Amino acid sequence: MKKIIIALIGFALLASCDDFLVESPKTEIAVDQFFTNADDARGVVNSVYRIGAGASFYDSGGFGGSNAMMGSYMSGLFDNEGKGERIQGQLAHDLQVDPVNLSQFLGGWWNGMYLAIARTNLAITGIEGIPQISDSERATLTAEARYFRALNYFFLVKNFGDVPLVLEPTEGLEDIFVERTPSDEVYSQIVEDLEWALNNGQLPDVPFGGGNEGRVTRGAVAALLADVNLQRAGFPVQNTSAYAAAASAARTVINSGTYSLIQHGDNIDGDSAYNRMRSDDSPEYIWSIEYDAGVSDSGYPRITIPGVVRPDGIAYGRTLNMYRPINEIIQLYNPEQDLRVQNNQMYYTSLERDGVVYEFNEYVPYIWYEEQAVFETARGDRNLNITRYSEVLLIAAEAIARTEGVTSEAVNYLADVRSRAYWQTDRQQIVDALSGLSADQFVEEVWKERYRELALDFKAWSDIQRTRKYPTTAELNPGNATFVDVIGADNNWGQTYQETDLLFPIPDEEMQRNENLTQNPGY
Repeated sequence: MKKIIIALIGFALLASCDDFLVESPKTEIAVDQFFTNADDARGVVNSVYRIGAGASFYDSGGFGGSNAMMGSYMSGLFDNEGKGERIQGQLAHDLQVDPVNLSQFLGGWWNGMYLAIARTNLAITGIEGIPQISDSERATLTAEARYFRALNYFFLVKNFGDVPLVLEPTEGLEDIFVERTPSDEVYSQIVEDLEWALNNGQLPDVPFGGGNEGRVTRGAVAALLADVNLQRAGFPVQNTSAYAAAASAARTVINSGTYSLIQHGDNIDGDSAYNRMRSDDSPEYIWSIEYDAGVSDSGYPRITIPGVVRPDGIAYGRTLNMYRPINEIIQLYNPEQDLRVQNNQMYYTSLERDGVVYEFNEYVPYIWYEEQAVFETARGDRNLNITRYSEVLLIAAEAIARTEGVTSEAVNYLADVRSRAYWQTDRQQIVDALSGLSADQFVEEVWKERYRELALDFKAWSDIQRTRKYPTTAELNPGNATFVDVIGADNNWGQTYQETDLLFPIPDEEMQRNENLTQNPGY
């Protein structure tokens, strides 16, 4: 009889059958023996939170930045001061990514995502059969597992295209070589999981950390559903009916009244909304990666000081600017109007320490800067905020314009985000300028705002993938951008995009393991 085996330490999954594994190791038990009470169910779902939420994917270490930055390097809009020592950034700028030279790197993504999916499959199946659990908790735990399954499949399908869709725990060694599933079917399953979680999960409707200890909320599910449908509506799937679904999901977040944009304090130089974004607790945050210096610290503070600048007293042995926006994206901001690009807001270009001013001569993410970590503890303590309310407003604005036209609702959502940045510009002036645009012109204004507002949220490459448009800017025309076809465009590093570049290759290690996998075209 085939059984699913759960390793109690780490909940690692092993497949076996009676003639293959004669004697069960003492540290392992069969799934039908494990899922007997609520604590078992909670344990499996809790195990998914760290790996399934992408914490390892967003962690910043070594000289390569975080894995989440790879798409931004592919966009050509961000540089890494340490790319000479970690090859992936250089390969991305050179558009030389292939199945072999990044097999281990991309394979780490692939394996990590499928490990999380395997645990969610186990949880969804096992929780259903536990009698000693309330219907309410069963629904909530299942919703959390479905959220993480959707989150990991969303990452896979965006970046690799068609991927194997596995929805049941793997039993035995048969049928483990799964073929790739068409992307639209993968998206359909993602949407199904998220809609189930939203409608049946009995999840709390609170901001991230709002008394919910960082667990999945209705807002997190609805925001991801909006993002998924926006991506699905674009290339390569082009399911344009998903625009309406994106608008609906975004409205669920907006109309809940749970979330709001961070507002400026009295002192715009030290207490602006962008300064306040460096906190861990705000009704703008929908999903964050949690860090605690005493448990699991963040490496982000040390990538907020360029390595060529060493102010006295730095606690880190080495600092680097691993996520430097190059001039072509900085030119998207109008420095006369846009607060975000001014010093000590989203970015900073100099640091004053003990009366000494250190000039960077480049833009560095200031939102991630932690003075105590940089100069005292070398252990970052602030969360990394991944999904914010401002993104939901921009999703809503674009999706509504695509389906209903440039309505006052769509205009107001975009104006909410823009007017916070253009703090000295009358809001009505912004509204009037947007209201007179055609749908296509308005959508391009949303795209510009996404590049500005979400620059440190790792969204640029996903936008290029789905729109197939590339932003070009000019030094003499700051605050504006022209969008050209990405295929045939220059990536700002002397390379030209081909359609092949818009998906990563299936890692060679996976191709060797699974004989039923096929490679993405062009690799």
